Amino acid sequence: MTDQHKLRLQSVRKAFGDNVVLDGIDLDVDDGEVITLIGASGSGKSTLLRCANLLEPIDDGAIILDGVDISEPGLDADGIRRRIGMIFQSFNLFPHMSVVDNVAIGPRKVLDVPKALARDRAREMLVRLGLEDRIDAYPDQLSGGQQQRVAIARSLAMGPEVMLLDEITSALDPELVGEVLAVVRSLKDEGMTMLFATHEMGFARDISDRVCFLHAGQILEEGPPEQVFGAPVNERTQRFLQRVTDAGRL
Repeated sequence: MTDQHKLRLQSVRKAFGDNVVLDGIDLDVDDGEVITLIGASGSGKSTLLRCANLLEPIDDGAIILDGVDISEPGLDADGIRRRIGMIFQSFNLFPHMSVVDNVAIGPRKVLDVPKALARDRAREMLVRLGLEDRIDAYPDQLSGGQQQRVAIARSLAMGPEVMLLDEITSALDPELVGEVLAVVRSLKDEGMTMLFATHEMGFARDISDRVCFLHAGQILEEGPPEQVFGAPVNERTQRFLQRVTDAGRL
């Protein structure tokens, strides 16, 4: 890991009307680092990711990628999104397109990659994610876990430098969660920089370089997983993790 911060959120504030969702978020993400965001629903995790991807404009503060403030009005948001990939809870695949064409369409339409080359690269990506037997299938012929792996392949096909993952297992049946988390683990092993909002606490403890606990739009606790999960300092973090433990999720 280098000293160079890949992505920085500085005093980021975001409100929807009177509802302040992010209240002065400061977070530095180093190149190759995996940071998980934990906290109850409504704590601001998804909004933080959407702001980092410029899907939501921030009200105050700055979002800095490789030393450049990308939250400045008028910047090419599409150009930034090519560098910061995002995967959502819902798979958002095109139902009328085969799996390989779902993965190839971004490079074709956005990066002007020739169709044959885009499809070849898409096949390589799908093989890498264990989907070699589903390349010509359509989304409704896939399990939820397979659809989410296709969604990951589609994002990776754009060659992102940072990946944002927003509760990517929450729409899956429990027996399908593992296959998607295995892909995330392989991305970590390859050095992908990731910000990952998740309710999978055991996985967060295993994969994270750092864990951030969010409450009411603020990062109340931040540290290595063994500290946050094993000896949390903040009382709200303690209460949250106790509820998680009582529910058998940690």
